[in-house]
Amino acid sequence: MNQPQFLSWAGIARLGLVQSALGAIVMLASSLLNRIMVVEYATAAALPAGLVAFHYGVQLSRPKWGHGSDAGWRRTPWIIGGMAVLGGGGLLATYATTQLAGPFWPVLAALVLAYAMIGIGVGASGTSLLALLASRTVESRRPAAASLTWIMMIAGIVISAVTAGQLLDPFSPQRLLLVAAGVVTVAFVVACLAVWGVETAPAAIEQRDSAPFGQALRGIWADPLTRLFSFFVFFSMLAYSMQDLILEPFAGLVFRMTPGQSTSLSGAQNGGVLAGMILVGVGGHAFGGKAGLKLKRWIVAGCFASALALAALAMAAQAGPGWPLSLNVVVLGFANGMFAVAAIGSMLELAGRGGAGHEGIRMGLWGASQAAAFGIGGFVGALAVDGLRGALADTGQAFALVFAVEAGMFLIAAAIALKLNDQMGQQAGRPATQEALA
Repeated sequence: MNQPQFLSWAGIARLGLVQSALGAIVMLASSLLNRIMVVEYATAAALPAGLVAFHYGVQLSRPKWGHGSDAGWRRTPWIIGGMAVLGGGGLLATYATTQLAGPFWPVLAALVLAYAMIGIGVGASGTSLLALLASRTVESRRPAAASLTWIMMIAGIVISAVTAGQLLDPFSPQRLLLVAAGVVTVAFVVACLAVWGVETAPAAIEQRDSAPFGQALRGIWADPLTRLFSFFVFFSMLAYSMQDLILEPFAGLVFRMTPGQSTSLSGAQNGGVLAGMILVGVGGHAFGGKAGLKLKRWIVAGCFASALALAALAMAAQAGPGWPLSLNVVVLGFANGMFAVAAIGSMLELAGRGGAGHEGIRMGLWGASQAAAFGIGGFVGALAVDGLRGALADTGQAFALVFAVEAGMFLIAAAIALKLNDQMGQQAGRPATQEALA
């Protein structure tokens, strides 16, 4: 096979636009509709949490999609097709949400279908996009490329959340549908234009060799570093995701924020993530030196800072209005960005272990770990809030306890990161296991 034509910085930025578009549509389902269901339609938080958990469950098949894109002619059709399914799911979910005042079971069936489409779309497009980025980016640029593309994804979430928040007030179902249609249309067009023509080089259209799925999966799981990194992704994302579905309801129930205000708060949090990625990944030269040092300095520090920010959020739940909530969530976002940017860079660096042609299945494995964590964490967090609100008859205290548990989870993630740092140092310069991958 010919040597691949590596992406320029402009090409990497183009792929980052696809991440921006993907994040903008996911924001509708995981953030905006969550708030609308709980506050405007007075449903239990477990309903949107269960739907989001279901869409993450669908994403457990990411390794299979990644393996399919490894074996296929090109990854572009997977990306565009996935975005189309994702956009359709986002529109269906929005419409079904506006019908919650009517008969419940038909609406629930529509919501289940919509979130299944969202899970399929995110898995197919996101896994293939990361595999394309890992395989077409020169090794020395991979960590910085990860930082750039994730910064662009967070920027897309921030822009769409802030814009949607401003356009939603005063709230009405019709306005919600118009805003969702606008977000989906713009995101899909941007994604298509961004990925178009990237795989035009001869090497990109040659069919890649690939072992059967089961053999390939066993081979990469046999690598101890890949396995430990999968555990780190799971536990760190579990710690992060427990607050993901309850932050906007928390703002509405405890701080009496409107839908637009709480959506903008979510945008502020992601703005903090963006700032953390920029300052740590670029200004802080997070990608200089050995991979183990990156994990020690940035992932561990980010996990500890996230724990402190969540402890402060627990105090905010007791204090109520008057607490600097926006500042608190920005700090939390910044801390999340610290560990995320180094973890993502390491993910791209490790994707090629065992040779070219297996980037998709590795990204799929780590994507499945993240999806499992988000599905479990989001649902458990929302379910815990519902249960504690009923048991304690104090909404603020219920949220405080859940935020405190999340802080403890981040400390556990930091301990795993330290062990991962040690193993990366031990394996530096040694080739990964290639058994069962030949």
